[in-house]
Amino acid sequence: MNKLIKNKIFACFGALICAALWGTAFPLIKLGYLKLGIASSDIASKLLFAGERFTVAGIIVFIFGLLVYKKEALIKGRDLLPVALLGVVQTCLQYLFAYVGVGFTTAANTSIITGTVSIISVILAGIFFKNDRITPLKIFGCILGLIGIACVNFTDFSLASVTFAGDVIVLLSAFSGAFGNIITKKISPGKNPTAVTAAQLFIGGALLLILGAAFGGRTNFNTEALLILLWLSLVSSVSFLLWTALLKHHPVSRITVFTMLIPIFGTVWSFILLGEDIFKIENLISLALVSGGIVTVNLRGKENEN
Repeated sequence: MNKLIKNKIFACFGALICAALWGTAFPLIKLGYLKLGIASSDIASKLLFAGERFTVAGIIVFIFGLLVYKKEALIKGRDLLPVALLGVVQTCLQYLFAYVGVGFTTAANTSIITGTVSIISVILAGIFFKNDRITPLKIFGCILGLIGIACVNFTDFSLASVTFAGDVIVLLSAFSGAFGNIITKKISPGKNPTAVTAAQLFIGGALLLILGAAFGGRTNFNTEALLILLWLSLVSSVSFLLWTALLKHHPVSRITVFTMLIPIFGTVWSFILLGEDIFKIENLISLALVSGGIVTVNLRGKENEN
């Protein structure tokens, strides 16, 4: 399995799968809120729902790890602190800032700002890892992809209808996601990706659960809402497990650039699951620009070799 994960072509395909799976979260979270009766302004219940999602995801990965890897799926005592830090940054803070920030800005702005995760990750990777240097091609590719994300959201983008505070909070979410990628790359060598993923999801999810409950969040599950929660948990468990394994063996910039496809996949899944109209020229332009950005970042010149 390690040989397959280390393959560059599979790495791109695997990152694409992660983006496609994470894209399903956009419409299904909306659907989950509807089935649970969570109002758009009810941040506490949103945090509680997110906590339930990630806690269950952590349990799923842990059970899978025990069945397949036995004792290797257990986090050693000396590794608990760095893995807990990953859970706090990548799961708890990223989604805490996202849910709070989106209440003070538009969905379009949120999508565009979140798309900066790839650019931030490329810059941080160049700082922390000598074999993942910042190059003009990488920066150009990230900017091209960001323009693509802006294009798909252009009609809803508005400076007049947002607050500076909301945009800053969403940007903090993007920084948390980017730092989470760096921490994953730093701590994953010598560790089983299953153990790291299970622990960080459970810890981050538990913290969101506590925060949501502390501020009065409520989730009253029915059958449909429970099925949505289980799907979202499966998506998180599979995608984060694969993502951790890919970051362990490949440069951060090569993998994280695929996060720019998440909003596009979210748009496609919104059509499939919610029947939203996506057949617009700006969506095709956006896909072309983001795809071009991904290809550009993954071009490996002499100045960019590991």
